[in-house]
Amino acid sequence: MQRLILKSLYLVAWLNHPKLHKDLHYFIRDNYYCKLVQGRYVIRDYILKKKYKVISYQGEFDQELRYVIPFAYWHYLNGTLKKTISAWRTKEFYFFSPEHEERFEKRVWTESYGHYDIPNMTHSNSYSFRNWAQVPFKAHYKNDVFVYDKPLLIIANKYNIEWDQSPINFLDIPTLERIIQTYGARYQLIYNRPLPSQIVEDNSETMSLHEHNWLRKNYPEVLLMDDLFTKYHPSVVNNYNHLQLMVYANCDHFISMHGGTAALASCFGGTNIILSNPKWGHEHAFNEYETLFPKLSGATILHARNRDEIFTFLSTHF
Repeated sequence: MQRLILKSLYLVAWLNHPKLHKDLHYFIRDNYYCKLVQGRYVIRDYILKKKYKVISYQGEFDQELRYVIPFAYWHYLNGTLKKTISAWRTKEFYFFSPEHEERFEKRVWTESYGHYDIPNMTHSNSYSFRNWAQVPFKAHYKNDVFVYDKPLLIIANKYNIEWDQSPINFLDIPTLERIIQTYGARYQLIYNRPLPSQIVEDNSETMSLHEHNWLRKNYPEVLLMDDLFTKYHPSVVNNYNHLQLMVYANCDHFISMHGGTAALASCFGGTNIILSNPKWGHEHAFNEYETLFPKLSGATILHARNRDEIFTFLSTHF
């Protein structure tokens, strides 16, 4: 029955969006089916309203921020959330959960395929926000610890394998130096690129950019999240994700990279410049930087298609 319904929904997606590439219709189809599945829970969600919902997720961090945690938060607000299950070091992301279990040592990027019990789990131009609620990370984690004389500007970089290829969306050292020299006097810069030991990885292998020691040697005024973690763990922060939440909550200016890096920086309001090559990733085809990403916190999202556009946005918005 499920296979028949999915085939029918693929036809509906094709009829509704005939100009899209045929591969993209599968994403729309899956989101159609996710919405239908929610019909199973109408009585428990809207009439009985008892705590019953157990949400378990082991997939990519990006999708967890975009779809899973807002779904869990909606159930919390609705009074129907019973338990959440996710990867190690995620308890702070589910601060609202009555019971959170950190079960998974590794993320599995294919886990989201067939994960139809969450209203939105794939790229789409037809998201449902009925069972989706903006999570107040900024309000919950705002603090007096990570406060400085100048406003914060967080540079959230990455240097990972992307789509089974060499890194595509990242800031190289010359670009970092240009940002530091141009904006270091105006902002307290904080550089964030988590090491593999600090987060739970998926299939995106983290590679070496050798920028941490370069920054410490040449620009000691730039604070490294790695050094902040050494200083404040475990006296203030429980883990690296907890540190990110606390530092990001005090910031209104972000530069981030395509993927989970961009999604996290979009959860804290302010302005987020996202470097995302339009030749890669379905966010572009579905216009998600104008639809979904601003929904995460009300942030202003500026999509930089290349490194030069980052500086264009910096000059006009920062």
